[in-house]
Amino acid sequence: MLDPGADAPAFTLENQHGEPVSLGGTDAAYTIVYFYPRADTPGCTTEACSFRDEWDAFEDAGVRVLGISDDPVSDLADFAADYDLPFDLLSDPDGEVASAYDSYGEKEMFGNVFDGVFRNTYVVDGEGTVVLAYEGVSPEDHGAEILEDVAALDD
Repeated sequence: MLDPGADAPAFTLENQHGEPVSLGGTDAAYTIVYFYPRADTPGCTTEACSFRDEWDAFEDAGVRVLGISDDPVSDLADFAADYDLPFDLLSDPDGEVASAYDSYGEKEMFGNVFDGVFRNTYVVDGEGTVVLAYEGVSPEDHGAEILEDVAALDD
């Protein structure tokens, strides 16, 4: 897990529209970089919808949201369309970016061991520094939780 104060690893990945999206190069006060295991699964859908449901507040606060998984772009496009997700979902097919954020590795499910994405979230400031980090997050109301924590950063 990257700790607050660490430099956020730079990246450029394709979004659900096949367009390149980078961490930097934006006027956002903060960028949320959240990693999730699989598009259109119950927990990942709950988490994505928690960001969607707080979207107006994120925009008002100048906060950008980037969701990253190892899903292919086509799966991300369907996921975003099915749930009306207004933010970028990024495809990290080899888990390279997730690995750089300590959010990819060996997992076990139903007795099977495999490599996959961990449910972690980072908030990065405009200078590219990690200011908040969440490990193994609960997907329910995660968007509201982060919104409150980001507001507290500016108090």
